[in-house]
Amino acid sequence: MIDLYTAATPNGWKASITLEELGVPYTVHPIALAEGAQKRPEYLRINPNGRIPTIVDRDADDFAVFESGAIMIYLAEKHGALMPSDPKGRSRVIQWLMFQMGGIGPMQGQANVFHRYAPEKIPYAIDRYQSETKRLYRVLDSRLADSEYLCGDYSIADIANWSWVSLHFWAGVDIDDLPHLQRWVAAIRERPAVQRGIAIPEPIKLDDGGEEVRKMAQSMLQTGAGAD
Repeated sequence: MIDLYTAATPNGWKASITLEELGVPYTVHPIALAEGAQKRPEYLRINPNGRIPTIVDRDADDFAVFESGAIMIYLAEKHGALMPSDPKGRSRVIQWLMFQMGGIGPMQGQANVFHRYAPEKIPYAIDRYQSETKRLYRVLDSRLADSEYLCGDYSIADIANWSWVSLHFWAGVDIDDLPHLQRWVAAIRERPAVQRGIAIPEPIKLDDGGEEVRKMAQSMLQTGAGAD
């Protein structure tokens, strides 16, 4: 049994979708980011970085894993799915996972901040992060022109990148001119495990201009909170 400590963010989705795809039983522990729950001592004992998501593997002596990419690798390797076992295949998946963690996550995250949440609109910052996010999307589109999924078979690399790219509109970045990326985003969205995973711990509400999300994000910025 896995305990999943998470919130409704792209990095949180990476863990919940992976668990759903693997069919691993888990218990959800919602973390109220806007209330600073991720900074409380009891949570910092399992995740010293004070971010989400975190898992605790109750079947492995309460082994805790933090950082979303590390969680995905741990789960995929433990359960023998969503990750090739041969060295080259494994490396390809990790390369595209790191592409998300070192590129799309940070760049799109900053695009979200400056486009949606920052109290002052700074055109240079908005353009800088939106442009770099779009460049990274083009890299994905080029790769997907030759492959149904990023590494041939569906893997944690697809889950990680999709969790961010699927919310491209929230960062103010369109994908209208990236047909292969559009095809991939739509195909993954149709997977039942993905649909279940993005509803954990609750669906993100973007209606009414995303006011609820905006307020939460502003509170997170003020407290330095967030996802890994």
